[in-house]
Amino acid sequence: MTLKPSQIQDILSAKRDEFTAFSQETWQQLQQYRKMLAHLSPQGEADLLKRLKKQPHEVGARLLEPLTHAENGVVPSKLVWQNREQSLAWVRDRLTGIKTFAVDGSQIYPGKDLSIPIALVQIGWFENPHLPLGGYEKDVRVDVMTPTDLQANHSGEPVDRRVNMRRFQMETQRLVEYIQANAQAEDCLVFLDGSLVATFAEAFDAKSRQFYVDCLLELLQASETCRVPLVAYIDTSYAQDLSVMLKTLFELPESQTIHDALLLNKFMEWGDRTPLFLCQRSGILKDYEAHRDQIAFTYLKTNREGQPARLEMPVWMYEAGLSDRVIDWVRGEVIIGGGYPYVIETADQTAVLQADDRQAFYRILQDWAEQEELDLRFSRKMVSKVRRR
Repeated sequence: MTLKPSQIQDILSAKRDEFTAFSQETWQQLQQYRKMLAHLSPQGEADLLKRLKKQPHEVGARLLEPLTHAENGVVPSKLVWQNREQSLAWVRDRLTGIKTFAVDGSQIYPGKDLSIPIALVQIGWFENPHLPLGGYEKDVRVDVMTPTDLQANHSGEPVDRRVNMRRFQMETQRLVEYIQANAQAEDCLVFLDGSLVATFAEAFDAKSRQFYVDCLLELLQASETCRVPLVAYIDTSYAQDLSVMLKTLFELPESQTIHDALLLNKFMEWGDRTPLFLCQRSGILKDYEAHRDQIAFTYLKTNREGQPARLEMPVWMYEAGLSDRVIDWVRGEVIIGGGYPYVIETADQTAVLQADDRQAFYRILQDWAEQEELDLRFSRKMVSKVRRR
């Protein structure tokens, strides 16, 4: 049966007070936090650094870049154009000859349609050299995961997680390959679609958690060793590093609903960013060894309606004086993509597996199993689908 809108509306009306109370509490706390953003200005820098000096390691964030041009924690870009043609001319000035590269992935999870667990993982990548005559590279790489690959460990690891881990590994390995192939090339930018800080893995068992950390450490090390700029792009971020820093320094009330992007959004226009901060989040960063204090972040306003995106990058880029130039490259990609980096969007389109791909995979699998005389049984429903297509 379909949803009954009248029932949902009645329930929402009955619980209106709960939503109102939540909104009022959040709004009141948000005003307290935003008031403290005034300290992220030139006149507040000395006091801020003094307070930070007294804090232990895990304070959420530490100031990495001077606040010379910041006001309420925002560095204005002052980028205003009369039309799209003007903005694209600015992009050409910044990005011509700069190679941008991104990878994304997709997967077909094991299902009940097969008698044994089998999964398919595909990654796709896109390189755009931003040359006047055009040209680009777009390709895919696949892996078939066997029952051995998918075997859960003794902790009861879900099979789907192993598929996700393989996809993540393939994505980061491809990024590392590209970085190594372009060593010392500061005229290129590699995008990671997601965070360099694997907080999401804290809910997993120790072995899985370390797996994700190792993949990211390899990526961070490759970027630093090869001197190739790397930016992790998080379009919708709920990180609270800056909020935790303000709470700690100025004894603000604990809040699970106030995150950095929400806190900053009021003060930002398109193209604005925050100063660079050093990420000092509690938790998984303690496993990052030499890279524990080597991840910087900023928030960049990439569209006029939504909240700012979070950018993360290795600290070596700031120390090498590359951060401003690289952030301009990110702005350029966002302009081309209409609010989202074009190179990441295209990599996603390259990698995605559609319903037809799923049927084609099963058809290939069925033909191969028959040829090899393997006892691979398909559900009657799946056989019917494969025959029809």
